[in-house]
Amino acid sequence: MTDYALLARQLDALLDTPDWLTNSAQTCALIMQEVPDLNWAGFYLQRQPEQLHLGPFQGKPACHPIPFDKGVCGAAARTRQTQRIDDVHAIADHIACDSASQAELVVPVVVDGRLWGVLDLDSPKPGRFSADDQAGIEALIEVFIARTRF
Repeated sequence: MTDYALLARQLDALLDTPDWLTNSAQTCALIMQEVPDLNWAGFYLQRQPEQLHLGPFQGKPACHPIPFDKGVCGAAARTRQTQRIDDVHAIADHIACDSASQAELVVPVVVDGRLWGVLDLDSPKPGRFSADDQAGIEALIEVFIARTRF
């Protein structure tokens, strides 16, 4: 079980600049290193209306761009609600960047009421993400937002 309270403290100490690019890269790296059973961790950014663009990430090359009406990332962006998916193959419009991915957790990053992007985590293990994982990753995003200038 991941100690998300400890990870939040580590992330807070790690993010020593307000730069969004540095902080998003550091956040991905920390999550990829400290959260077990992940094969991808990264940000997709809203840089155009209704579309997500690839940002800093850890893992294999990724799909780009992602429209809001496609996939789990699109659903998180469109609804501004975290998406926790036990079996991505059960999602009709799932975008398969890596065929090894089985489960996905996507947390929207909302700053001052505006969608900045989403944090996307993929796992090769079906059912990988629990409610505790969701709450822990959402808390890490709160740290990221608090320490970053957008």
